[in-house]
Amino acid sequence: MKYKTILFKKDNGLATITLHRPETLNALNRQAFSELQQVLAEIEKDDAVKVVILTGGDKCFAAGVDLREIDEIASPAEARRFLKEANRVFDAMEELEKPIIAAISGLALGGGCALALACDLRIAADNATFGQPEIKIGVIAGGGGTQRLPRIIGVTKAKELLFTGDYIDAGEAYRIGLLNKVVAPAALVDETRAMALKIAHQPHLALQATKLAINAGQSMDTRTAMAYEARCFELLFASEDRREGVRAYMEKRKPVFTDR
Repeated sequence: MKYKTILFKKDNGLATITLHRPETLNALNRQAFSELQQVLAEIEKDDAVKVVILTGGDKCFAAGVDLREIDEIASPAEARRFLKEANRVFDAMEELEKPIIAAISGLALGGGCALALACDLRIAADNATFGQPEIKIGVIAGGGGTQRLPRIIGVTKAKELLFTGDYIDAGEAYRIGLLNKVVAPAALVDETRAMALKIAHQPHLALQATKLAINAGQSMDTRTAMAYEARCFELLFASEDRREGVRAYMEKRKPVFTDR
């Protein structure tokens, strides 16, 4: 399928989605959300894809939601429909059975920051800037901004960023736990692909169960989450990869996983 607001390619078990609206600093509009939804559905069905990389290229991740479309929203009902489209994408990213790594350069603001928050891991170039400035235009951070950010960096710091709308650089984002790694801009692609390939070589069923257990457990009490984790653990004992992994470890050889 051809897309107008994103670029999409697959190689070596990796799928790379690149936001591609350079004239708007990759601002997210309805078409972009629709195409992201479509490409995620395509990836979900492709067993050859093990890990997804989401990027905006080497200049800008995403400067936010397209304010021209925001300005056209005239009622709460229209706002609800717009946000519903966006949330379908963010929820699909979390529910995707394959890890998503954000490779972030330049601006990741508002909806762009929310998009990064919906990824499983985040690597940024040292020129990256993050923020949820929605308060400055009289709204709140939608798309999970008030929910995912506190869960990732803690409530107190999240409130500061959401109340003030201030921006932070990559160094501060790493310090507060928003990022997994900060690298030089020239190394962003290589570092992200290296991590993606490392993860892609893990047994897929165990990787899928790990993401599922972590994400599902976030909305459960500890006892229920532990029971859910135990069930995921138990089910993996029916897999061939579990048998292969144990035997390979005991035989001191590299395992050959088949995703079964």
